[in-house]
Amino acid sequence: MAVKDKTVKRRLAGAYVSSALSIALVLLLVGLAALLSVNARSITRWFKENMQMEVLLHEEVSEPAAESYKATLDSLPYIKSVRLVTREEGVAELREMLGEDFLDVFESTSVPLSLELTLKADYVNADSLAMVSKHIKASPLVDDIETQVPLVDSLNANLSRISLILGVFILLLLFISFVLIGNTVRLGIYARRFTVHTMQLVGASRSFIRRPFMRDSFVLGLVSSLLTIAVLGGGIWFAQKSVPQLAGLLSPVGLAIVAGIILLVGIGICLITTWSVVGRLVGMDKDKLYY
Repeated sequence: MAVKDKTVKRRLAGAYVSSALSIALVLLLVGLAALLSVNARSITRWFKENMQMEVLLHEEVSEPAAESYKATLDSLPYIKSVRLVTREEGVAELREMLGEDFLDVFESTSVPLSLELTLKADYVNADSLAMVSKHIKASPLVDDIETQVPLVDSLNANLSRISLILGVFILLLLFISFVLIGNTVRLGIYARRFTVHTMQLVGASRSFIRRPFMRDSFVLGLVSSLLTIAVLGGGIWFAQKSVPQLAGLLSPVGLAIVAGIILLVGIGICLITTWSVVGRLVGMDKDKLYY
């Protein structure tokens, strides 16, 4: 008898672990989708604020004059950062782009000073870029401006489509999660249907029968959610170590919201499914318990 009890306990433990892992895998997909959704704004801002404008100055502009103009641009409300590209840096970039042999053909290579600008995210759109370009071109020091208006328009249009697709994907994923987690919990409870029937025979109420199942389901959802959060957190930590720029994209508040969503989905679906399945088992005809 003792050996049989140990075998049953071992099987129950194995079923519990496999259920927790199955639910955790589903929740991991939910967590990834939530991570993208919650941090969509900061990711969009990062892309926009890393798009550069290049301001080419006239050849006769001296470096002190360029530094003074750089300070003027730095004080404008729509400018995020300004970097002065010296003539030496310009020549080095040209050599890297065209090759050293190509530049050696020319007796002298005159590269004008230039400024690399990045704008604040709210100003990275076609209308604002036109306004900024007009304002900067008004300076007598400026020869030309290179902007990326087509790329900005394409980025804004694609971000809108991505947001819509991501929203539909999250809704679909939540539905799939509900079905998969529900089936996992349902199988575990159905395996104990004779226990439910025995409790009914001794006069246990519906709420009394539900109580241990709801407790076990809460623990299962909590364990699966915490496992998912640990795996997702480890993945984010590793990604930030490999790509330091990610640290500025993922805010602590956003990560806390994602963890809350995972807990809510994992525990919530387990409890809802358990409540429904136990209710059906209590009302099931005795003859159907064997099928």
